[in-house]
Amino acid sequence: RKEQELDSKDAIILHQFSRPTNGVPSLSPFCLKMETYLRMADLPYQNYFDGKLSPQGKMPWIEYNHKKVSGTEFIIDFLEEKLGVNLNKHLGPHERAVSRAVTKMVEEHFYWTLAYCQWVENLHETRKMVSLFGPFSDLLKWILCHLTKGIVKREMYGHGIGRFSEEEMYTLMEKDMRTLAGLLGDKKYIMGPNVSTVDATVFGHLAQAMWTLPGTRPERLIKGELINLAMYCERIRRKFWPEWHHDDDNTLYESEESSEASKTYSPLQDFSFYSRTETFDEEGNSISQTPDTDYTGHSLFDSDVDMDDYRDHEQCK
Repeated sequence: RKEQELDSKDAIILHQFSRPTNGVPSLSPFCLKMETYLRMADLPYQNYFDGKLSPQGKMPWIEYNHKKVSGTEFIIDFLEEKLGVNLNKHLGPHERAVSRAVTKMVEEHFYWTLAYCQWVENLHETRKMVSLFGPFSDLLKWILCHLTKGIVKREMYGHGIGRFSEEEMYTLMEKDMRTLAGLLGDKKYIMGPNVSTVDATVFGHLAQAMWTLPGTRPERLIKGELINLAMYCERIRRKFWPEWHHDDDNTLYESEESSEASKTYSPLQDFSFYSRTETFDEEGNSISQTPDTDYTGHSLFDSDVDMDDYRDHEQCK
């Protein structure tokens, strides 16, 4: 396929995997982390679902002013330096250290147990969510998913965690989830009343357990015993992904910020709500152009827009 030349002058172009079919923004914890971070930081961005990996073989990755950066940690450092954003400016040295420790536990340990559940044990359900179209889409999805399964098992074995039994891996997963639940407690976000970078990381991973692993042990745990993690996921989803509507929405996980009106608005079909430029599909065709303001005149790129007022307005209509 002929590649489209992208102009990344003063624009953040986010390369990531295609949207899955179940309404969740991404089956990749790191892609969901990166896009959630951009929304938390109120940075306009342009999605590009070309499936092309970075020169380092990573996904997601960004282009900004023709500079390519991969690895979510390096991307965040790069954006902080270039654009002056900092979600951690309210944190002290001890809190920053705790945030980094939690990030590494989630990305270097918890991630692998999720990957096992998603791409090995629950592969049949995951295959239904993969977005591929065309006359041979079913065959291609089967091939893609089984190739991914083999890659995940090989990399898990190299990591070391894949050398344990399934029961032992789930034991490690539960320990990580209980640690996150204990750290969160009854706080609004991981480090307190305000979002920080670690929340994008934790949400990107917990969202997989919450919405992409039906009937599995991590889903039962987060929606059962560790209910504070489920409420945490809903809190972030409703605040930073207002167009991400889920068929199973109910009052079970509603917090003080939720209302009955939160279940009345219709889901948007695309996920470029916070993007000031257009979203492109795999063929380089423009999908959508979102407005700059809502009905009140507030900027849609401001993540602190009062969503309750917005939903009340939609309900009246």
